[in-house]
Amino acid sequence: MLFDLASLTKPLVTTPLALTYLDLDRDLSDLPLLSGFRKQTWPLTARHLLSHTAGLPPWLPYNGLPLAQQLTAPLPWNQHPLLVRPVAEFGQFPACYSDLGYRLLAEAVEAVSGESWAKLGQRMTGLLPAPWGEAPIALPPGPDREAWLLAGNDVAFPESTPNLPHDANARAGMIGHAGFAANAELLLPWLMTWRTTHAPNMTLPHGRSVDGTVWGLGLWRVANGPGQFGELLDRLPLDGTCRVIEHSGTEMPADVPNAPPTETNQSWWMHTGFTGPAIFFRPEDLSCICLLAHRSGPAGALLSPLEIHRRRYAVLTSL
Repeated sequence: MLFDLASLTKPLVTTPLALTYLDLDRDLSDLPLLSGFRKQTWPLTARHLLSHTAGLPPWLPYNGLPLAQQLTAPLPWNQHPLLVRPVAEFGQFPACYSDLGYRLLAEAVEAVSGESWAKLGQRMTGLLPAPWGEAPIALPPGPDREAWLLAGNDVAFPESTPNLPHDANARAGMIGHAGFAANAELLLPWLMTWRTTHAPNMTLPHGRSVDGTVWGLGLWRVANGPGQFGELLDRLPLDGTCRVIEHSGTEMPADVPNAPPTETNQSWWMHTGFTGPAIFFRPEDLSCICLLAHRSGPAGALLSPLEIHRRRYAVLTSL
């Protein structure tokens, strides 16, 4: 079975490519492709994009226009959680998780390398860019459909197709943020390399979001607290293990304590994908666990954020 990695494409594919091909502190607006960002008063660097501190909104519908041009168009800001513009505080932007930053990273990698992001990513990782020969499990639309109808400016919503990503922008042609798939057999060899060559460079704190999330370069710190992943991961006897766990069940996950995080965990970093997968990494001993799960519940319903959190928690508890 193939699992749509969704946003796990960011740390597993786009971040390693950016770390390989880009100078982290170069102002990327000097690339002709990104020249529309030269008018802004702050630099557009790979470091800012990887840590989600470039001042970009979380999401916009992909219409093929350069992003800098699209950002100047009238848009229904603050009418949907995906349509929010970050506000600078004390001259700097807080971390704001943005698919758009990873689009720019992928476009910059293509401009510098002269090759396509998808081909570079497949060659580096062995993972599969869309379109796929085998279709992952079908899921109902996510919040991007509703946001697209608000902000699409008459650009038709790209309807779901079995061999294309669940993510609407990836189906429409946007690169960098999603678009790869894997199973355990494909993913484990790449994780063995990723955890030693790339992941340690992703775990130095570079930004903090308004909710307290600490961001490195493509990963965020795991949270502690009842029902959070940090204390659970700390209890597991991992000792440098590298594992990929496939979970294809659709049963409703068991309840876990539903309490806000108490603090950030000082050992573990993570990333998730909307479709269900998650990755956890501990730099001190290179322990790495990737959960390949999907977000389908009983009768094919899309699990809520809390429900997919419970599914991931239950799978980790079984280790």
